[in-house]
Amino acid sequence: MTIAVTGATGQLGRLVIARLKETVPASGIVALVRSPAKAADLGVEAREADYGNPETLARALAGVDTLLLISSNEIGQRAAQHRNVVNAAKAAGVGRIVYTSLLHADRSPLSLAEEHRATEADIKASGIPFTILRNGWYTENHTGSVGAALAGGAFIGSAGDGRISSATRADYADAAVAVLTGTGHEGRTYELAGDDAVTLADLAAEISRQSGKDIPYRNLPEADYAAILAGFGLPEAFAKGIASWDADASRGALFDDGRQLSALIGRPTTPLSAAVAAALA
Repeated sequence: MTIAVTGATGQLGRLVIARLKETVPASGIVALVRSPAKAADLGVEAREADYGNPETLARALAGVDTLLLISSNEIGQRAAQHRNVVNAAKAAGVGRIVYTSLLHADRSPLSLAEEHRATEADIKASGIPFTILRNGWYTENHTGSVGAALAGGAFIGSAGDGRISSATRADYADAAVAVLTGTGHEGRTYELAGDDAVTLADLAAEISRQSGKDIPYRNLPEADYAAILAGFGLPEAFAKGIASWDADASRGALFDDGRQLSALIGRPTTPLSAAVAAALA
């Protein structure tokens, strides 16, 4: 069986490839990437696969049995890019698609959800057997700001007291590998989230505990937070997006207590303390 992984040089893709190699022979894994040269260190076959170039997709998917379609990071272009992959997979006779979607994509208020809904619909309409992994928030989305919080003396955001059921990329990678290499997952949609929901105030308290510095959480109006992010150099549209996702989280959009992720990977999800320790290392 040949398993192909799109976005294989990305942060999630690299983890998936590494974990797959612990389970199946490297000869049965294909990394699908825009630049095969950047995948030389993965230790598996690398094929050029550009979401925007269907010709590369047709070649890249030849002989692939199972495809992990890791969602593109180009917000606003994802639906069309993913549709190219799905169409190419159907033409190539791919036997199964596993797709990384968004937690509760069918009803999520996040602006990210629309493109995921479109891709889920395209996959189902293709007739290819599928599994949908609706990944919740990545803990690293917030722990990636630990350095800035330490430098600025506070952790800022717009999530209020919203509880966020995040999990690490490693947790989501293990879930993907469990589905790619396991059985009984066809036609299923998994809502994947961390075991323990935390607030950004909880995160700030953990940063304070581990760093020995007083790092409070400072909640800001959505517009103010977006303006600060833009001031840090983020594109205005992206800054507004991040702030809006925090605001959605304040209303429960990133909460889930179903524990499907830990059930799928056979272990508890990574605790906040471990994620913060990794960010501080």
